[in-house]
Parts: sequence; C-alpha cells; structure tokens
Amino acid sequence: MAIKANLIIDQGTDYSTSINLTDDDGNIINLSGYTANGQIRKTYSSSNAVNFGITLETGTGVVLLALTDAQTGNLTAGRYVYDVVLTDSANVTSRIVEGIVTVTPRVTR
Repeated sequence: MAIKANLIIDQGTDYSTSINLTDDDGNIINLSGYTANGQIRKTYSSSNAVNFGITLETGTGVVLLALTDAQTGNLTAGRYVYDVVLTDSANVTSRIVEGIVTVTPRVTR
C-alpha cells in the first residue's frame, strides 16, 4: 500500500523531496535493480503530465524527487494529483507514494 503524502510546491522554483523506504521491520530497502517513475496531473484522467526527475540511492533506500524551476513555472497554481511507482528487476510494479500537490502562485517574475 502506498504512503499518502501531500506536497506543496512553489510555482517557478526548483523543488525536491526525498522518500526513505524501509521494510516492515524497519530495514532499509536496497534499491539495486529498481527503476522509478512519477508524475503530476491535474486530475487522474488528464492526458497531460509533468514527470518528476527521480534518483534512487540504492544503498540507503532513498528515492529523491525533483522538479526544475521551468517545470514548476509551467504549472498553473492550484491542486493536482501525483504518485510514484517502483519497478523491480522481475517487472513487479509497486506504488510507493501518492497524494495531492498544491502549487502556490508566484508573485515575482
């Protein structure tokens, strides 16, 4: 089951956050052999999406999500949905996090 986490992103700025993955016993999950994908969409059925830049820190179990200032600058202020999925070497896909993204409007341009 995915972690529920809501994000607040300032429009027109670089954004990053990290997710620490552990198993049920609290042990770090080794992310060797995994790939990850994550997207933001206005609604679940929207055809347009913004892709997170994702880095997997294999030995630490950390998943880093990032957006550039250009990406966040192209998002209209408001609410969005997002999720991030991991795929292992056997092609088993798991959703690790999902939630609402709130993009706050910028003033300075």
